[in-house]
Amino acid sequence: MNNSSKALVNNTQEFCFDQKEIDNLDVFDHGDDQLHLIFDHKSVVAKVIEKDFLKRRYKIQINSNFYEIEIPHPLDDLIKKMGYSSGSAKVIDSIKAPMPGSIIDIKVKAGQKVKEGETLLILEAMKMENAITSPKDTVIKELFVEEGESVDKNKLLIDFE
Repeated sequence: MNNSSKALVNNTQEFCFDQKEIDNLDVFDHGDDQLHLIFDHKSVVAKVIEKDFLKRRYKIQINSNFYEIEIPHPLDDLIKKMGYSSGSAKVIDSIKAPMPGSIIDIKVKAGQKVKEGETLLILEAMKMENAITSPKDTVIKELFVEEGESVDKNKLLIDFE
C-alpha cells in the first residue's frame, strides 16, 4: 500500500491526495460541524450535514451546493481485488494472489464444492500467514499453484466453475 488517500465525490469524481498534500491543508474547525478551508488562495466554508464514521461517508454543503463524499480505507482496494467487496461475490470466477508470497498449504482440490468463507489456501507473505477464502459457494474448477510455490502479485491461483 502507498501513503495516498482517496475521496470519491458524488460517486462520479475521484480525488487522490498524498500525505504531504493532506498535511499542508489549511483547515480550521469552527465548531458546529463547520470548517473553514483555504484552497488555491480561495476561502471556503464547508458545513458537514451528515456523517457516518463507520462507512466513512459524509455529506457537506459549500455555498448552496451539496456533496456526498466517501473516503475509502486503503485496504478497501485490496479487499475488492481479492473479490470480497459487497455484491461482487456473485460474479467472481477466480482468485489471484493479493501480494507476492509462498503457498504453504492448499486446502482444496479441483472438483471440490466449497462454501463462502471456507479457507482455500494459505499464502505466506512478509512472515505472516494469510488465509485465502472463498468469496461464495462454488466448485473449484482448477488450481494453478502447488504447495511450496512462490507467487507474484496477481498470479492466478484458483478458477471457479
